[in-house]
Amino acid sequence: MSISDKINLILTLSGLTQEQLARKLQVTFVTLNSWANGRSNPRQGAQTRINNFLNELLGQEAPAADALAVKKVFIRRKVKETHALILILSREDLLDQIVLSLTYNTNSIEGSTLTEAETAAVLFEDAALSNRTLTEQMEARNHRAALLWLLDAVHQGQKISEEMIRKMHGMLMNGIREDAGVYRNHAVRIVGANVPTANYLKIPDLMKMLVKDCQKKSDDVVARAAEIHARFEQIHPFADGNGRIGRLLLQAMLLSAGIAPAVIKKKKKQFYLKYLNAAQVKGEFLGLEEFLYDAVVAGYALLEK
Repeated sequence: MSISDKINLILTLSGLTQEQLARKLQVTFVTLNSWANGRSNPRQGAQTRINNFLNELLGQEAPAADALAVKKVFIRRKVKETHALILILSREDLLDQIVLSLTYNTNSIEGSTLTEAETAAVLFEDAALSNRTLTEQMEARNHRAALLWLLDAVHQGQKISEEMIRKMHGMLMNGIREDAGVYRNHAVRIVGANVPTANYLKIPDLMKMLVKDCQKKSDDVVARAAEIHARFEQIHPFADGNGRIGRLLLQAMLLSAGIAPAVIKKKKKQFYLKYLNAAQVKGEFLGLEEFLYDAVVAGYALLEK
């Protein structure tokens, strides 16, 4: 675990500002900011203070050098402290921030050219942007509608089901595709990936199995979500929109367990696709699991702003 990762995790765990943490570590704000952004590394004495502080926050439940163990402990503690979905729905500012972040990033991963500021204008100001396509703006509004519907459905205690998945696809592709909410009836290929998708005749049975596995209890929800996400994307049940629906399904699994949503950022698209491909082609899930743990930590960071 890098010094930068440790410092940013300490900031999230402790709720301290960089200025407050700098005072605790007996350095200047400029120095700490440089460490946090990976521009420089502290000397041994400062590294020891950082490790000690992180161990103190974790209560010695995980070694500071084991990044994945640290994040697992962090998320277990957060779930005990508060139910993320209840917190999100209790504050309009948090709800708007989550909707904006998830909508902007998921659509950007799929090629949308809207900036985050433009996405906010479309979502919250009902702006009509002359320099962006109508489809991109509809995709942003439709994703918000699907996400808000999902948050309410999970809050009401609805279990993940095929009906839920098809409903979200129908909302996501409303006014964009005629087959919105309908499983594909033809072969497809995942552009840019050497991953075989399911035979369309097998999709109904594969989706029934996937939904059944979604509903099983797990001691490690994030790891289970990583496996389900990879399977869903390989099934590729719809003609279009599978990436965005797969990520909404991922959020449903996390939020149902009281965990913060996974913020998969546009700037990390390359790593996301790399780990997803490794899980699908080689059966190597650890990279995707660790990536999703980082995305959940980013989700908690949003909730604490």
